[in-house]
Amino acid sequence: MNIANNRVVSIHYTLTNDAGEVLDSSEGREPLNYLHGAGNIIPGLENALLDKVAGDELNVTVEPEDGYGVRRDELIQKVPREAFQGVDQVEPGMRFQAQTQTGPVMVTVTEVTDTEVTVDGNHELADQRLHFAVKVEGVREATAEEQEHGHVH
Repeated sequence: MNIANNRVVSIHYTLTNDAGEVLDSSEGREPLNYLHGAGNIIPGLENALLDKVAGDELNVTVEPEDGYGVRRDELIQKVPREAFQGVDQVEPGMRFQAQTQTGPVMVTVTEVTDTEVTVDGNHELADQRLHFAVKVEGVREATAEEQEHGHVH
């Protein structure tokens, strides 16, 4: 069975950057299962997997536009320290979910002063070319419930 929309796909993968550093891998874990066509993985990888079958192995290079996006300066903001009420210690590297006009967004704290906190809404892999080594482990039809919910159960 080939990979197509509304099919559950199981893959093993290793993700590296341009320098060859491993950023993520399923090695030693269960394969990643996702619903093809539901936007569960980055578009560049999803497009490269279309029509592949179990047993296929491929190397995929994904440009930032088809990965986690191009870094956008407008996603970096200074917010009042009071916006973090209930959090005793705010430190660079901490991640929070922020509510925006377009819905929730994950932000990373990059700088903290007595009065302001700088947060960055860019994905940590924004602006990076990504390299995936992938092995397709399995493909099956998604259940009606999986299709309705947009993810694998």
